[in-house]
Amino acid sequence: MAKIRFSAIAGATAVAAFAATALLYSSAVPLPAGGITALSLLAFLALIAELLSFLLPHGARGSIAYIPYLASALIVPHWYAIIAIVFVSAITQLVIKSHFDRGLFNVAQHALTLGVAILVYRRLGGASFATLKGASFAMTTQLYGLPAISAYAVSFFVNTLIVSAAIAVIDGSTPLKVWRELKLSTIGIDLLASPVVFVFAWVYSTYGWVGAALAWVPIVGLRQVHKTNLELERTNEELLELMVKSMEARDPYTSGHSRRVQHYSTVIARTLGVSERTGEQVSKAALLHDVGKIHEKYAPLLAKADGLSQAEWTVMQEHSADGADLVATMTRLRELVSAIRHHHENWDGSGYPDGLAGENIPLAARIIRFADTMDAMLTERPYRAALDYDTVRAEVVRCRGTQFDPAMTDKLLASPSWAKLFASSAVPKRSFGLSLVQSEQKRATRA
Repeated sequence: MAKIRFSAIAGATAVAAFAATALLYSSAVPLPAGGITALSLLAFLALIAELLSFLLPHGARGSIAYIPYLASALIVPHWYAIIAIVFVSAITQLVIKSHFDRGLFNVAQHALTLGVAILVYRRLGGASFATLKGASFAMTTQLYGLPAISAYAVSFFVNTLIVSAAIAVIDGSTPLKVWRELKLSTIGIDLLASPVVFVFAWVYSTYGWVGAALAWVPIVGLRQVHKTNLELERTNEELLELMVKSMEARDPYTSGHSRRVQHYSTVIARTLGVSERTGEQVSKAALLHDVGKIHEKYAPLLAKADGLSQAEWTVMQEHSADGADLVATMTRLRELVSAIRHHHENWDGSGYPDGLAGENIPLAARIIRFADTMDAMLTERPYRAALDYDTVRAEVVRCRGTQFDPAMTDKLLASPSWAKLFASSAVPKRSFGLSLVQSEQKRATRA
């Protein structure tokens, strides 16, 4: 079904691209002088950028080809520009060996984006920069700045909308979620793109192909730096997943536990209104909160069928400090150390490893502590079903001010977000995940 829907989106995009091209063809605007030469150079630069593209989440590809693409809308606002784009995009799809539907969609969305840009640009009074050859940058900006920026904004919106919708159909996600994952990491480059496109078009119209080629070199350099940063971020995310899978492989009862705690922590952080950066730190720390279990000394304890002795329980309590020490070895994760070390501290000071109390406990650690306990109550155990809504709420109220931050507890209980913790999509109906502390406390009680 998803494949059929994607094929429908690809077909509709192709039809819309054809319609935009037809509108431009029917307008009978003459091709600017030197238009073919300009399109040839821009197509060549776009092809280089496409061949240097890099992978983004969901299998999408990122490149700076949009700069020569959209520059062609300012230099040659003609239907010939769309033909050039289609040619470049088609070659790219053949090189990367895209399936037919995906290739058709990629070619069509490039053509539609450029077609919309040209239509908006011309509708607002924009004309070829070639008509202003020799004009100052200030004069060019005064005459065509607003049409150019408007054309970029509309084309960016159209491109983002159709690409996010198409990927959402394939992945069974939502366009908004896909947009966040695709565009948040590149939003800075996207915001800079409009003036870069404008300047690049002016440089070509003023200094010819030599000036444009020289201007292209630092642009490609910046793109390489951005690509490297994205690849490092992706590598870090993959390392986090590897660490979590290695940790969960030691104890089948904790399978999925870290990801659920991450989900609960994210909901709680949003309810508290923390900053986006803090929210990201909470999410990563929650995913890694039990990473200390990867140490070899915990393997026999996690595999033990009966209860733990007091000495063994004392060893088990070292996992949060061990996890913090492990994460501290990674420079880019050091900001997570305190949250991981203190996620078993209690508000009244009865927790471990340092017996912190009240607001001396880092906020991220307090959030993870709450989320960790929620997962213990909301997941099914071998000896009981998951606790119901009323029982969980009563237990949370009982632990308010002892285990949990009272202000955080009150705000969460009074918020509509409280219900999200019980949503079937967030809480698996059958799961045997146990938080490390709750699990081992049960074993120690039996001993």
